Amino acid sequence: MKKKLFKFLKILLGILSFLILLIMVGAFWPMPKLILPVKHNTILIKSINIIDVKSGQVLENRNVLIKDNIIAAIDSLEILVENSNSLIIDGTNKYMIPGLWDMHTHSNQHSPWLHHPLYIANGITGIRDMSGQLDRKDSYWVGSRERLQWNAELNAYKRIMPRYVLQSSYQIDGASSVPDGFPDFFKLDTPEQVDSLLHFYKKEQVDFIKVYQQIPKESYKALAKKAPSYEMHIAGHKPMFLSLEEAVNLGQRSFEHGRIFMFESFPEADSLKNPNNWKSYFSKSKRRLVDEFDPKIATKLMKLMQLKNAHWTPTLQTLKFEANAHLEDYVANPNLKYITGIRKRLWWGIDTNNNASRNMDDQTKDISQNFYKAAMNQVRLANSIGVPIMTGTDVTDSYIFAGFSIHEELIELTKSGLTNLEALQSATIVPAKYAKKEDSYGSIEKRKVADLVLLQHNPLENITHTSKIDGVLMNGVYYDSEKIIELKNFTESIAASFHMNSKVLLSFFKSPLIRVQFAD
Repeated sequence: MKKKLFKFLKILLGILSFLILLIMVGAFWPMPKLILPVKHNTILIKSINIIDVKSGQVLENRNVLIKDNIIAAIDSLEILVENSNSLIIDGTNKYMIPGLWDMHTHSNQHSPWLHHPLYIANGITGIRDMSGQLDRKDSYWVGSRERLQWNAELNAYKRIMPRYVLQSSYQIDGASSVPDGFPDFFKLDTPEQVDSLLHFYKKEQVDFIKVYQQIPKESYKALAKKAPSYEMHIAGHKPMFLSLEEAVNLGQRSFEHGRIFMFESFPEADSLKNPNNWKSYFSKSKRRLVDEFDPKIATKLMKLMQLKNAHWTPTLQTLKFEANAHLEDYVANPNLKYITGIRKRLWWGIDTNNNASRNMDDQTKDISQNFYKAAMNQVRLANSIGVPIMTGTDVTDSYIFAGFSIHEELIELTKSGLTNLEALQSATIVPAKYAKKEDSYGSIEKRKVADLVLLQHNPLENITHTSKIDGVLMNGVYYDSEKIIELKNFTESIAASFHMNSKVLLSFFKSPLIRVQFAD
């Protein structure tokens, strides 16, 4: 009996050793590179219909001359191409919009292969990444140093990727979000630690501090007051331990996700502000947050946000996932081919099963669907009041697909009351103004950067036309329909590869930031 057991354990140990060796080989396997298309210093787009996202007008049959990635002229009758190396694009019967910006993403060390190609293929030329690092490089998450280096390589014609606009800190979420061995000031247990935090991220060239839900109240207040003196602002979740009104008045510039008004607009909202039991109270009060929602309170808060120019990124796709995780047609998304098997099993699979179980349980089956519908109604109300709304998707959350999901989010925004033009603005000129980069981005005008998307049909007539992409122009490089297919095929192949799955698995286990996030 002992011999059989010993033999079994020996075989098991051999199998495990082989699997570990295989994973290590995959983790260190060299990654393939995408070949960049030819860069052109001079580009002429002829007879294109330009969508003016500021006015909603269609400027028909315009010629657009681009030099060194800057729009040099529009509609000049005598535009001349300087040399034979110039690129001429026929825009007849096509429509052109500014490159789209996704204002809520999460990038990681694998984004150059799994995300960046899909962003460009889907007309996403700018992203605001809402992740970061602490005081050392992480095996999974990226920080401002990586993103700024990627931007530099983009400008040097070495990468296929969108621009990273505005650099984020790590999420500041109280003591539980900081692993052991990191400086205590990241926890912001006390207001006295705020200067150390801001000084650190100033050196990291961060533009904003990403706040999460459990940041201590007094620390948040000190952070909001001191951040401008370090040339930073506050963006992220609504902090749970103080009111939305306080956060807006303290200057938080953007609020993320679809529940911010539901947290504030029911009779016992103050009960959610207790650090000791807010999670348990929220869990048992989810139905009440929707059923007892007071639109008068929400309207008052929305008017304050409009007055203070506080932006809202609803990320409706996240609530849509929670509401539909039990539906076979929803979870059988064809874009799953762009997602690694490790992510689908270790992250998305667990998340999907948990939400599906809640949706099929008699006690909770309608809660997520009601949250989703309520958020859409609140987007409608906020937009009518004038709260500036930005498009964001929350890549890499479950069933959020880099590039593809922004087109779904635009559809959701129009279903929530935005016009097609307003939806386009939420992904172009509104985020450009938020980032204080409207002089260079966000609309198609002379002297602006030529990050452009050519569409087959007019998105003002049907917002789904934003996904009917004929070509993407960025950094003097034109990604035509063939190159767009190549970008998609590249990521599909990489996501299915053993070596990429090995890299993702190893980065999960090595990252202390991932471990504390999953533990929480």
